Amino acid sequence: MTSGPEGYLGTHGRISKGPAPELVEAGYRLETADAPLLHRGLTLADLAHQVSLVEVGAVDPNVVGPLLRRLLDLVESDPADFPYDPVYGDAYNSREREFEKTLGPVTGWLHLGRTRREAGRIAFRMALRELLLDLHADVSDLAMTLAAGTEEHAGAIWADSTYLQPAQPSTFGHYLGQFGEQALRHLERIKAAYRSADICPGGAGGAGGSRIPIDRQRVADLLGFGRSGANTRDAMWSVDAPLDAVFAAVQAVLTADQLAEDLEIFASPAFDYVQLDAAMCRASVLMPQKRNPYALAVIRGGAGTLAGRLAGLVTTARTPSARTDNWLYTYGEVAGALELAGRLVRLTTAVVGGLRVNTAVLAAGARAHFIGAADLAEYLSLIHRLDYRTSYRIVGRAVAAATAAGSERLTAESLAEAAAEITGAPLQVSGDLLAAVEDPVALVEARGAPGSAKPQRVREHADLLRQRIEAAQRWRDGRRTDLTAAETELLATVRVLVSADAAGSPA
Repeated sequence: MTSGPEGYLGTHGRISKGPAPELVEAGYRLETADAPLLHRGLTLADLAHQVSLVEVGAVDPNVVGPLLRRLLDLVESDPADFPYDPVYGDAYNSREREFEKTLGPVTGWLHLGRTRREAGRIAFRMALRELLLDLHADVSDLAMTLAAGTEEHAGAIWADSTYLQPAQPSTFGHYLGQFGEQALRHLERIKAAYRSADICPGGAGGAGGSRIPIDRQRVADLLGFGRSGANTRDAMWSVDAPLDAVFAAVQAVLTADQLAEDLEIFASPAFDYVQLDAAMCRASVLMPQKRNPYALAVIRGGAGTLAGRLAGLVTTARTPSARTDNWLYTYGEVAGALELAGRLVRLTTAVVGGLRVNTAVLAAGARAHFIGAADLAEYLSLIHRLDYRTSYRIVGRAVAAATAAGSERLTAESLAEAAAEITGAPLQVSGDLLAAVEDPVALVEARGAPGSAKPQRVREHADLLRQRIEAAQRWRDGRRTDLTAAETELLATVRVLVSADAAGSPA
């Protein structure tokens, strides 16, 4: 390509010809694809920059009045209605070209004291904040749904498992509470990622700042940022904030995936622990008896895809500092990852909310497979003052003998025989003790430490989950209020400048 579009030549320093079509397709079009994500933020960043220039006396508000009015018109506009053209490189350049067509040289004031990258970084961080708040809301909803399930099934006795093997008596509410607790940690991670994103690059110039005496904190305040970057080069070029955001999203979805992995097994006829709502399932086109848990497949597949996106972002981030190779892909990939995470978390919330727990099946399983064996070994240690390893071996030998005989119960005689084999002396075990360890309800009630499976403790945990979720919601609502207030102030400030310009214009 030997020449670019009309007006392109001679406007970019030493660049003497327009972009090659291959560069447009592989590079510029990728950047322009981010325009819908950045559109509103670019406009607000432009407005905040012009306000800061006016306030330090760098520009005359009467001169930039037409530019301010055009930007005000764009704030609520649909990015699809703006003629973004990839031949100009990115969304910022396309905007500038379009403004030049209608406004003329006044458009050039957009550049004073900053690069297009600064505007883009601000717009991206603004979009990232909103995406993180949206994900925070989605994870909050999941956590609240899990808290409700924790309370509802606090007394649903079941045989908890590890390695899919029956382990100890517990409650299904205690099981769900684990995921609620994880969700709360994800809320903290998202909040931390928000703080990383909530740093304003305004006034960074190319990297080292601007000679224009811009009040950098004023720019940050106008755009609702918590603070301006302590180092302008860091604020412009560091990629840890978007990585923090995607990592928090991946962590949240990994919890959803872990739950989905379990539920796919639990919902199978072989287990029959739970049943998914029909709206979460898909029928086989060939086999009419099948009820495929399709929602769980979507969650699991999405978790793998999201993990791959994080790996890709980490790989592209491995570059020298202040480079574009990583940022070229960052905007769209990060936004896409957070949006995907939100969809997966919302789907998980719907799955949990519609779950039917087969409590009778769970209870029956809790009375099988010698589920009280560990409790029995502990009893033997405490009553007969045996070290636990010896008690363990006695019970293990008795279980093996019962299994070989086709029995699912231990007897005082079998334990005495096992003790004689292990220690050389018989052991007297009362029938009451054996009955106690065969009652899963009693065994769960005995687990009374905070955070344990006793139904009362599970209900306490559910209540604690709700309290902490509500605190997280208050933080999120406060941030949204602050962002709205900052934007309102910015637009009001600009309208005052525009009104003054209009009042001073000749009739």
